[in-house]
Amino acid sequence: MSYRFMRMLVMFDLPTETPADRKNYRQFRKMLIKNGFFMLQESVYTRMLLNSSVQKSSLETIRKNKPPAGTVQVLTVTEKQFATMEFISGEARGDVLDSDERLVIL
Repeated sequence: MSYRFMRMLVMFDLPTETPADRKNYRQFRKMLIKNGFFMLQESVYTRMLLNSSVQKSSLETIRKNKPPAGTVQVLTVTEKQFATMEFISGEARGDVLDSDERLVIL
């Protein structure tokens, strides 16, 4: 059942004023994508987690790769809580993977 699955949401607000800031922003974003996160909306990335040990590992990876400036926030919710998210404005996109199935055929 989907109750043991969790979602990790990473929200960040990083400066992009200097070339070094932009480089740190790109490196952090690429690290998230490399580690299985996908963009939910601008500066908000999410990843499905199978158990709490994967959650701890992902959190440690984010801590190790945090940029020197800016704010990074991490929130972990159950898949059931994540599934109750409502799209208030705009249209729901059909290409978003919001299923808790283990096999997704693209």
